[in-house]
Amino acid sequence: MKLTKAGMEAHIRAYFDACNSGDPERIASYFEPDGVHYFPPGMYGGPFRGGLEIGKRWQAAVQNFGSYWTVDHFIGEPETRRAVIEWTHFKRSQNTMLRGDEWYIFSEAGLIQEIRAYYASPQDRGLTALELGDFDYAGRGYPVKAPPLA
Repeated sequence: MKLTKAGMEAHIRAYFDACNSGDPERIASYFEPDGVHYFPPGMYGGPFRGGLEIGKRWQAAVQNFGSYWTVDHFIGEPETRRAVIEWTHFKRSQNTMLRGDEWYIFSEAGLIQEIRAYYASPQDRGLTALELGDFDYAGRGYPVKAPPLA
């Protein structure tokens, strides 16, 4: 399968829509079966391994925290099957927002093989907005409010 920049972006945005749905099978469909999602040390008990496991973990986040994710910016390089995004993660039931970026590696088949997540700050439970200091998120068009819980 020939990857295109537009196709990579559409795949990642559709994956985020699946994450927001909380449907583990739908989430898993965007990954190779042995796909891996890496996180900073000490977060979430380590990497999520396997598309269905990734789906189940995001299902739990939606159910337990009202999680909702946005893709804020995208850069893709089809020649190397790599992409990077900036994202926002709203934990609506905790009134908390996290920001970060992720590096994606796509398989030859056009599915996600690997995600490496980098967070803008440690998850300090004393803060309600976990993001870069003194960065004008609103001024640059980033979301600053989560949609209401259903």
